[in-house]
Amino acid sequence: MHADQHNPAQQEVVTLLGAPRDARPKFDPGLRDELRAHLEDRLEPLVERIGADSFDDDSLFLSKYMLTQVLGCERKFLAQRSEPFEWSPPIARGTVMHKAIELSVHWSGENSPMVLVDEAMASLQNADKGIADYLATCSEAERAELRAGTSAAMTQFQECFPPLKPAWRPATESPIRASLHAGAIVLSGKPDLTLGQPDGTVAGKVVIDFKTGSFSPAHREDLRFYALLEALRILPPRLLATYYLDQGRIHPEEVTEDLLLSAAERVIDGAERYVELVGGRRHPTVAPGPACRWCPVQPDCDEGRAYLEESAEGRSEDW
Repeated sequence: MHADQHNPAQQEVVTLLGAPRDARPKFDPGLRDELRAHLEDRLEPLVERIGADSFDDDSLFLSKYMLTQVLGCERKFLAQRSEPFEWSPPIARGTVMHKAIELSVHWSGENSPMVLVDEAMASLQNADKGIADYLATCSEAERAELRAGTSAAMTQFQECFPPLKPAWRPATESPIRASLHAGAIVLSGKPDLTLGQPDGTVAGKVVIDFKTGSFSPAHREDLRFYALLEALRILPPRLLATYYLDQGRIHPEEVTEDLLLSAAERVIDGAERYVELVGGRRHPTVAPGPACRWCPVQPDCDEGRAYLEESAEGRSEDW
């Protein structure tokens, strides 16, 4: 697709992501070892406690979701941690969409959103993944809801994002892991989309997360966590970007050493809180917010109910 064939939203993405090599940052090749040493030094006091407390496989696994939860409302974090995971159309939507995006890169036939979503669901149902059982046993109503919601999101993606070229080295939900203290602490993540790759010590990768709704500081922190994982693996990415599909807007952030150190401190803080809460060494605090609407302990949480009542009154006055 030529530049004059891009719509304004697509051209904005092409312009932002197409920085020439001499405009891309370089990082010290020893940075990955420095970051690892910093994390392991600060997290070392937790290792013995992880082995003594009730952790799965005597390891602490931290993802972007887990960090956001434990650094938010601690009471909600503990309540949700005790609940078994269950698939649902909203939860499955992201997995199906990422598969549809992956298929679109090399798809030679009709690439309408509905066709790609149907093929993605068929592929995932035959895959050796947890979602396969859900797709095989969900009700027709759930399947229809999942298909409709994912097709709508895929339509927005195709409208706003330029077609992905194989030369860009696109990868969807590619796992990244960092194992610290011989696996006692594991950091893991799966960015929605990555483009490019490092060239020596010149950063070349762009990490992108797709969102709907309004901007949240947590969205930026998610991407900084991914940047830290990439830095521990090989080299930091050059750019992070949150793309809001329903707005057709991209929010970029350049990666610096200060950003990576900030992300490392957030991991340390989250790990410390996690160990204290799970080990019963810390009384959980309450942080009321929009998430109170679907919190499992909301009926018994005075702060959460007060927040929701106040929010309802404010919406009534605005109306």
